[in-house]
Amino acid sequence: MSTSQDICVVVPTIREYECLREYVANARHHGFDTDRLFFVLVTEDFCDTDAMETMLDEEDVDGVVFDGSAREEWFADHDAAEFSHLIPAASHAQTSFGLLYLWAHDRFEYGVFIDDDTLPHPDEDYFGTHMENLAHEGDVESVSSDESWVNVLYQSDTDLYPRGYPYAAMDETVETDTEHVEEVVASQGLWTNVPDLDAVRILMDGDLQGQAQTLTESSDFRRDFVAAEGQYLTVCSMNLAFRREVVPAFYQLPMDDNEWEVGRFDDIWSGLFLKRAADELGKQVYNGGPLCEHNKAPRSTFDDLANEVAGLELNEHVWEVLDGVADGADSFEAAFAEMADALAEGDFDEWNNGAFLNHCGEYMRDWLDCLDRVEGAGTRAAAADAPEVPADD
Repeated sequence: MSTSQDICVVVPTIREYECLREYVANARHHGFDTDRLFFVLVTEDFCDTDAMETMLDEEDVDGVVFDGSAREEWFADHDAAEFSHLIPAASHAQTSFGLLYLWAHDRFEYGVFIDDDTLPHPDEDYFGTHMENLAHEGDVESVSSDESWVNVLYQSDTDLYPRGYPYAAMDETVETDTEHVEEVVASQGLWTNVPDLDAVRILMDGDLQGQAQTLTESSDFRRDFVAAEGQYLTVCSMNLAFRREVVPAFYQLPMDDNEWEVGRFDDIWSGLFLKRAADELGKQVYNGGPLCEHNKAPRSTFDDLANEVAGLELNEHVWEVLDGVADGADSFEAAFAEMADALAEGDFDEWNNGAFLNHCGEYMRDWLDCLDRVEGAGTRAAAADAPEVPADD
C-alpha cells in the first residue's frame, strides 16, 4: 500500500468491469500517480470476482472486490452487522458500500464514483481534472433559473432534460453569472454519447432500447459551472469525485430492494442532500469536465419505466421537503441529520408511495449511526495487524 494512497475509487459492476483498465491507462498516459488510487469493486455473488481480482493484479493497482457475501463479512468484522440492510441487494445504490469502506480508512481524502458502462475521454486527464476541480479557487460560471432548478444540459441545443429533473421545473428561464468559488466539495463530470435520461424522456426521444436517439457530444458542454445557492440540480454518480467530508450527507438511498418498488433515484436524491448541505455550509458542487463516454447497454425502456414509475411523483416533491431544512447546520453530518428527521417524521400520504420517504428517513438515521460505528475501523485494524518494528538498541 502506497503512503500517498488518498483516493478511493468505487465501481459498482456486474458486467463491464474491464472498463477500469481504460481509467488506469488514462491516468498513466496523463502522468497521474496511480499509487494514489485504491479501487473498490462492488459486485454480486454470481459475478466472477476472481477475474476482477486478476484484473487489478494485471493493472498493478491496489484494490479489493466485494460481492454480497464479502460485504456481509465486512459488516460483521466491523461490529456493524445490524446495519447491513443499508446496502440494497442487486442495486446501483450499492455504491454506498464504497462510501462506508472509504469512511473506515482514514487515508482516503477523496472518493470517485465510476460506472462500468463508461470510458474516459483519452484527451482528458480524468483523475487529474477531478482533483483540479476539487481544488478550484476562483471564478466560474454560476447558473440559476426561475424554477430553482438547473438543467446540467443547459448549454446544449438538444432540449434534453436529465434523469431526475422534475417535470414541473421544465421550460425554465435560465440566468448565468460569474461566482467566486473557494470550497468545492464535489466534482460532477458529465457525459457524451448516451445521455442520462429517465425512461419517459427516452420514450419521448423515440428509443425503445433504454438509450436515446439524441446523443450528446463534447460541444454540448462548453463551460464548467456551478448551480447558484438555493438552486438544485441532478447529480449522477457515473462520473463523480468528492471530498471525504461529504460522506455523511451522501448516502445512496435504499432503492429497488423495498416494498414500494421505488428505484433509480439513489444518486438523484443523494445529490439533493449534498446540494442542500453544501449551500448551507457555503460550499460548491462543480460541474463539467472531465467528460466520460456513456455506453449504456441496450435494454427495454419499458423495464426502466417500470423501475422508475413508483418514484416519479415523489421525485417532483422531495426537493421541496428538503428546501429550507438544515438552516444553520455546521457540518454535512448535522445537515443530513435534520434532513433525515424531515423525511422520517413527515406526512406524505398525499403522494403515491409517500411512506417510502419515511422509510428513507429511517435509513438515513441508520446511515449516520453506521458511520459512527465504522469510522476509522479499517485504519485501526491495519495498524493492529502491522508487524512490530524492533526498537533501536
